[in-house]
Amino acid sequence: MKQLDLFREIIVDNFAGGGGASTGIELATGLNVDIAINHDPAAIAMHKANHPETEHYCESVWDIDPIEVVKGRKVGLCWLSPDCKHFSKAKGGKPVSQKVRGLAWIAVNWAIKVRPRVIMLENVEEFRTWGPLKQNDKGDYVPDPNKKGMTFLSFKKSLQALGYQVDTKELKACDYGAPTTRKRLFLIARSDGKCITWPDQTHGDPSEFKVQLGLMKPYRIAAEVIDWSIPAPSICQRKKPLSKNTMIRIERGIRKFVLNDPYIIDNKAMFIQHYYTHQGKETRASGLNEPLATIPTANRFGLVAAFLTKYYGQGVGQSLEEPLHTIPTKDRFGLVTVKGENYKIVDIGMRMLQPHELFKAQGFPNEYIIDRDFEGNKYPKTQQVARCGNSVPPVFTEALVRANLPEMCVKKYKYKAAN
Repeated sequence: MKQLDLFREIIVDNFAGGGGASTGIELATGLNVDIAINHDPAAIAMHKANHPETEHYCESVWDIDPIEVVKGRKVGLCWLSPDCKHFSKAKGGKPVSQKVRGLAWIAVNWAIKVRPRVIMLENVEEFRTWGPLKQNDKGDYVPDPNKKGMTFLSFKKSLQALGYQVDTKELKACDYGAPTTRKRLFLIARSDGKCITWPDQTHGDPSEFKVQLGLMKPYRIAAEVIDWSIPAPSICQRKKPLSKNTMIRIERGIRKFVLNDPYIIDNKAMFIQHYYTHQGKETRASGLNEPLATIPTANRFGLVAAFLTKYYGQGVGQSLEEPLHTIPTKDRFGLVTVKGENYKIVDIGMRMLQPHELFKAQGFPNEYIIDRDFEGNKYPKTQQVARCGNSVPPVFTEALVRANLPEMCVKKYKYKAAN
């Protein structure tokens, strides 16, 4: 049985999920997260695989008694990532759950019972609009637009009444070294009288002055996460043809990211196709020379590769019309000029990004176990992607902990996964 150190402050990860927040905390401190709590057995099983020395509780956070689980130890950091789907803009006007929207109150429960020195909470930016619900014409409960933010204000005041100073800020993962643009709202509450510190941005757009002076690093880009050993099969040689809408999306992406601003490796011009709408607008695509967009819980990213060959003039080289008959293909459409040399598109390949690529984009270590649990049971790809989409990019927690708890960041991180 593991011997408890009653003198060392402990670290608690509520809503631990697959372990993104825990990984960032451990990267910063070199210490194991002491306690991880989550109601989902699959999430706890992945957490156990990667954090075997952590004490795990597969229970609802409502059923956990903080006094009982800390066993007399002081809590240096209590991290919370409550379910965000009932605050997200993607939820729209759909019915919501009062219980799920109230999960953040767990922070107040921990503050009352064991008074963590620092509490950190992560959620979508719409969390600030947390307010009372009302019934619509169908009898469903939806947010009351006239009372936006009232509950959030009460939540902050409850922590302040318990002697905590509280501050909030929105942060983007790409600003701290993850190749994804994921943006989240963070709340920090501390009871030790020390100032709340927001970490300095470490990465920026290559055109920014600080990046050009070497004061910040350039953004990490989508190209870094691509596993180049996986082929992108031709869109024209599939047993089941791609849908008309998919072909239209690919065409739009080619016009924008191949003809105008190609990212070329080994005679392939590539971009990322997003198979979901962005804020009710049209489907997006992005170049490989920028961070990947926010990763959802279902796989919505496809790698599109336009295969190029040297083009020496009309009638020389391979024609577009035959392999790409489903896309409007005039000669000028298929012609790409790269550094003064002409190329012609001779085929287009497309594949979905794989889970290990998405986890890499989220900022997880390469050795992080994502395809099996601590007992060796395999996860299907859908579950792997769901764990990724629900995870906290580790760069967030690492940066926040280093900025606010430097006294705990004394050991060098050593990755320890289950055998």
